[in-house]
Amino acid sequence: MIDKLEMLIALAREQHFGRAAAACHVTQPTLSSAIKSLEDQLGATLVNRGPRYLGLTDEGERVLARARTILAEARALRADLTAARSRLGGVLRLGVIPTALIEARLYTAPFLAEHRGCGCGCVR
Repeated sequence: MIDKLEMLIALAREQHFGRAAAACHVTQPTLSSAIKSLEDQLGATLVNRGPRYLGLTDEGERVLARARTILAEARALRADLTAARSRLGGVLRLGVIPTALIEARLYTAPFLAEHRGCGCGCVR
């Protein structure tokens, strides 16, 4: 269903079936079929149709608003999963008073040994 919501968003943005299909990298019949399938799944007419695109119905506007939220959450979920699978990244900064510098080395040396030369760019 997410791909169909993406197509609905593209259709609303492009206001043209052909351009929306091109933006989604599908054919126009594929886009039209996906929108019709979404309408069937939701039990509502989303698009005013005629010889050309005539805009979204009131229900279509409601679905569009929710679709944007759903897709933002889906993208955030993908990013979270990607981050969870990837290696640790970022910048580690330690604030150490001068008298504790020797102690700080006890904690940073193992990290440096593990990550130096790992190619992840975490140690410079």
